[in-house]
Amino acid sequence: MKTTVTRVCLALILFIGLPAAPVMAADTPKPSHPPIYDESADASKQVADALALAKKENKRVLLQFGANWCGWCHRLHDLCQTNRAIAANLKANYVVALIDVNNSHNDAAVQKYGNPVRFGLPVIVVLDADGNQLTTKDSGELEEGDHHSPAKVLAFLNEWSPKK
Repeated sequence: MKTTVTRVCLALILFIGLPAAPVMAADTPKPSHPPIYDESADASKQVADALALAKKENKRVLLQFGANWCGWCHRLHDLCQTNRAIAANLKANYVVALIDVNNSHNDAAVQKYGNPVRFGLPVIVVLDADGNQLTTKDSGELEEGDHHSPAKVLAFLNEWSPKK
């Protein structure tokens, strides 16, 4: 009886069929974003260079910790580049350093700034021109549905901009 039931089930599966998975040609490239993080960059040098420029220009340093495989990192980066108000605020008030943390890369910097990646990626750390850590922002708090809220991002940037 057990054998008969098994055969009937197999026959039904073969007769009815199972939904087929979409087939991609072997040479079809997987969709990807262009890299925004330099995976060979040394975070300590990135931060030192950013601090030197921030001091010279009376700006803050915005560290964005992330990785090239991180979709939310790309979304935040794209918003910062394409939204005019956000881009203008960043240009006027911040020196931005994109810190790659893929596979524990730049782990010393992650530890130096209190393990901000514990919040997930991307995560933002704002420094004053002397290198003092002013705040750490879980970028999830800036999200709205499937994107970052331009209003929330701009409010965050305004809150931490240097007082001129």
